[in-house]
Amino acid sequence: MKTAFIFPGQGSQSLGMGKDFYENSIKAKELLQNASDFCKIDFKHLLFEENEKLNQSEFTQPAIVLNSLMAYSVLLEKKPDLSSKFALGHSLGEFSALAVNNAFDFLEALSLVNKRGLFMQEDCAKVEAGMMVVLGLDDEKVEELCQKAQKENKQIFAANYNCDGQIVVAGLKPDLASYESVFKEAGAKRAMLLNMSVASHCPLLENASAKLCVELEKVLKPNFKAVISNANAKIYTSKEEALELLKAQLISPVLYKQSIKACENEVDYFIEFGASVLKGLNKKITSKETYALINMNDIDEFLKVV
Repeated sequence: MKTAFIFPGQGSQSLGMGKDFYENSIKAKELLQNASDFCKIDFKHLLFEENEKLNQSEFTQPAIVLNSLMAYSVLLEKKPDLSSKFALGHSLGEFSALAVNNAFDFLEALSLVNKRGLFMQEDCAKVEAGMMVVLGLDDEKVEELCQKAQKENKQIFAANYNCDGQIVVAGLKPDLASYESVFKEAGAKRAMLLNMSVASHCPLLENASAKLCVELEKVLKPNFKAVISNANAKIYTSKEEALELLKAQLISPVLYKQSIKACENEVDYFIEFGASVLKGLNKKITSKETYALINMNDIDEFLKVV
């Protein structure tokens, strides 16, 4: 049986995530403690106690990646012979995929996405940035309306191709708000601003992308196992490719739907680590099963069927 490991992105965070792994796995507990020391972030407080930081990108991003890596570590502890044909993630999740496929160390991955979140916040703090989910329109129609907006000097860009009929667009909040009615008049069932203060995967992040490249250069290993790129939905396995693709990733749309389609015929099932957001999307993209591993019970149940 062949599998692909998949990893969720920003927006999948929730208070208490990873607590079951932390309390019931020595390996997960050690990972969290080592991550706290390495990143100078109190992850126990960040993940398990009420706080405002969990929704700030510089903390959200390492928190989500840590939760995914804890889930992965627990599964591999229980089933050491399990390996994937591919790994991929949604946006931020691509960095979790790179970590488990040995592109860089786990702790370096957490430090890297901490900086990624900070760079994104810094770019978006200069403008009123945001994101909007558009439901019920095909890709071509959304792209056409984004191009129309850009001709009107509005900053609106297709950012996430999640599944058929669901695209997230990014840009300046006033521009997005002004286009809510335009999307609906074109037939969208919904066009709704998301509770986000960043505009991911669009040209507003040019500076963040350049800064991230400098950090990637320091930590990427020369070669690693196959990861599917958000930027082009193709496999890459080298530092040289990663530098180019991850620089593009922040300023280009996430081709999630296309990535799942690209590998679905070569795997028997998917495993999502730390959340179930992608399982929900996958139901609309592929007939292949997705197992979402959010707690110890999920892992035990999964091991009964594979």
